[in-house]
Amino acid sequence: MPTVAFHTLGCKVNHYETEAIWQLFQQAGYEKKDYESMSDVYVINTCTVTNTGDKKSRQVIRRAIRKNPDAVVCVTGCYAQTSPAEVMAIPGVDIVVGTQDRHKLLPFIEEYQRDRKPINGVGNIMKARVYEELDVPAFTDRTRASLKIQEGCNNFCTFCIIPWARGLMRSRKPEDVLKQATTLVAAGYKEIVLTGIHTGGYGEDMKDYSLANLLIDLEKVEGLKRIRISSIEASQITDEVIQVIDQSEKVVNHLHVPLQSGSNSVLKRMRRKYSTEFFFERIEKLKKALPGLAVTSDVIVGFPGETDEEFQETYDFIKKVGFSELHVFPYSKRTGTPAARMDEQVEDDIKNERVHKLITLSNQLAKEYASHYEGEVIEVIPEETDKENPDTGYFIGYSDNYLKVKVPADESLIGEIVKVKIEKAGYPYNIGSFVRVVRDEPKSAVI
Repeated sequence: MPTVAFHTLGCKVNHYETEAIWQLFQQAGYEKKDYESMSDVYVINTCTVTNTGDKKSRQVIRRAIRKNPDAVVCVTGCYAQTSPAEVMAIPGVDIVVGTQDRHKLLPFIEEYQRDRKPINGVGNIMKARVYEELDVPAFTDRTRASLKIQEGCNNFCTFCIIPWARGLMRSRKPEDVLKQATTLVAAGYKEIVLTGIHTGGYGEDMKDYSLANLLIDLEKVEGLKRIRISSIEASQITDEVIQVIDQSEKVVNHLHVPLQSGSNSVLKRMRRKYSTEFFFERIEKLKKALPGLAVTSDVIVGFPGETDEEFQETYDFIKKVGFSELHVFPYSKRTGTPAARMDEQVEDDIKNERVHKLITLSNQLAKEYASHYEGEVIEVIPEETDKENPDTGYFIGYSDNYLKVKVPADESLIGEIVKVKIEKAGYPYNIGSFVRVVRDEPKSAVI
């Protein structure tokens, strides 16, 4: 039986797509190996979001070539898409496929084994207009299933290379999304995370169908308990989306809304499509409709030209919104983007200082948010044992409003929805006590 080993760099979408590629190999009779072991084929799914992503991708590719010089080494993903010549130039790389045409990997392997000539299968992603259907009926190791609903992005923010790696916005057919959701529920998943490159943009390229419509249709999937949207832009939080979430029994009480900066002048340089005033108004409307909603966000500090005043505006704005947690990134130059060519690049030590300030603020906001739930009973899906303290009998899982909770449990409760009382709120973990398993009863409103 031929063997294949995978290594995935980067985002949730890449992990989803690796699972999809594995399905193709499995159907062709391959056995899956660990990446560190000897294998006939290695598939590296690369990331290019930063220059470091490129570098890490190259290191992982070289590791496979060293492990088994006779193996067929296939490179796919975003770095393969944006820099195929660079990838092909690594001695030992045999096949390069970008972010489309993944189903061609197996025929390419056969062709390579026959002719022993390297194959560059990367096409022009900007011409792709149709969503590439890649089915994932189940995941190897997760209790939350990702469900990819769209591909590409039309935004062209000045710091971002992703439209060049993923192409323009294209949505997956609703019937294919619903079919896969049903399959995942049948495989035992209680929670589905809707993912994509620009997830909230789902349906923008369709006639008479939107993200709100998709959420209404997913609500009808029997046995599905939780729907989580991996990320949504402020401009995509329409009144219709707010209304659907408000009426839904399944959409969780958590949204990830990327901010990137809380200063209007920086947002303009980033070419983001909203002002802080608009952003604030949308979040306020959401929180009114959904009391207790957790809103998490991404912020970039040290964007070219960011002054102390602009950083302070961001700091104050984050406080005002009251996010429940932030992902903070120092700006890093991405070759090929307008921001990398801008003057007034910010010094690393200033960036690091700003990152630390925002992380401290994020921790404070996260503790504040969690404190509202001390003594409350909430629903948690245990995902894994507490690896840092394996003897305690604690399992770690997430509530629907994205609190990370440690709870005494056992293997049988992994992937189940359990009621947990929060005994001690905190961050990064809340400590809870087990109340009971939730059988098929309607979701109660979170306090």
